[in-house]
Amino acid sequence: MGSPKPLLDCGGETFLDRLISVFATACEPVIAVLGHHSEQVRDGISRIGEAAFVLNPDPDRGMISSLQLGLAAVPAHCHAVFFHPCDMPQILPATIHTLIATLEAAPAAILAAIPTFDGKRGHPVLIRASWIPAFLALPAESTAKSLLESASAAIIEVAVADPGIRRDFDTRAEYASGFGARP
Repeated sequence: MGSPKPLLDCGGETFLDRLISVFATACEPVIAVLGHHSEQVRDGISRIGEAAFVLNPDPDRGMISSLQLGLAAVPAHCHAVFFHPCDMPQILPATIHTLIATLEAAPAAILAAIPTFDGKRGHPVLIRASWIPAFLALPAESTAKSLLESASAAIIEVAVADPGIRRDFDTRAEYASGFGARP
């Protein structure tokens, strides 16, 4: 992208500031895992005091390493936890609240709530805290998606009117298209 994704502009605030704001409407604490350019990211956001930060010392190990570091930092009192990539900043607070309400109302055998838009899964994923050890036990070459797919009976899909759950920004062209910025 030419610059750290967490610092890209999302309607007047950084991607990471936007996500901290959205998750803070329902989550305590909000935990952000930082990898490459961690000092630059911390220095470049305005909501530094509204989140806990975990450093991934080896982000080249892949997304699973960041997920596992974040999950390991979840306090014992938490009943559920979201995970969400930083390059998807356009999710709506209503989506967060809908997922929480759905998982709270679901039977205990349901371990996760995943939003869908137009019949396709997206982010954030909400899991019960009891499922954290399974994610922590995943080998480095695995993915969270593989664990989720292996437990489809324990997952509830939640249709939401939020295209942001599927909109990620991996290239400058996607960013330009989504925000009217120059690639």
